[in-house]
Amino acid sequence: MTVRPSAAAAAVLAVCVAAFAAVAALVGAHGWAPFGFERAVLDWVVAHRPDPAERTAELLTELGTGVFSYLFALAAGLLLARAALPHRSRPAAVAVLLAPVVWLAVGQLLRRGLMHGFGRPRPPAADWAFTAHDFAFPSGHAFTGALSAGLVALAVALTRPGAARPAVTAATVFAVLIGCTRVYLGVHWPLDVLAGWLLAAAWLALGVLLFRTQLRGLRG
Repeated sequence: MTVRPSAAAAAVLAVCVAAFAAVAALVGAHGWAPFGFERAVLDWVVAHRPDPAERTAELLTELGTGVFSYLFALAAGLLLARAALPHRSRPAAVAVLLAPVVWLAVGQLLRRGLMHGFGRPRPPAADWAFTAHDFAFPSGHAFTGALSAGLVALAVALTRPGAARPAVTAATVFAVLIGCTRVYLGVHWPLDVLAGWLLAAAWLALGVLLFRTQLRGLRG
């Protein structure tokens, strides 16, 4: 039986929103303090952070935020716009080009609002190997890295269906690496990263549902 993309997106949205809410409720019920296993993970990474590994993590983590994430979103828009241009007016193609960038930006606003609303403290600054700001939950890098990579994978899947599986695999690996660097560098607890991944998956699925008619016309 073939599952429709909209039905799959709806399922992903429901599962990820429920899981995110459960994680937030669990951490909130714990007073936003770290669980024992989170403290144990942080203690382990601090004790196993040789200079080469730390520098590699610092380089990788930069790919999960700022200009890089918007370049990934723009690349997704370029793929979609190229597919749209033969069938739509130029202004419509420009709107398609910018849509992933706008969706990423709006998602960032949502994530920041949740982060300040929850107000979970970060790990102690003494354990940091990287500069960090604001609160911890959900992780901004985990959210942004997963969402920007997911937008590219979605664009590839729509415009080059034969490359969909490797694109999704690459996006998943990228998202996992970015999230793990945040814990390895000591600036996030593990559940912060999990929440960032769940929120990114939910936001991407919501975009697929809201724009399913437009996306259907871009399939290769």
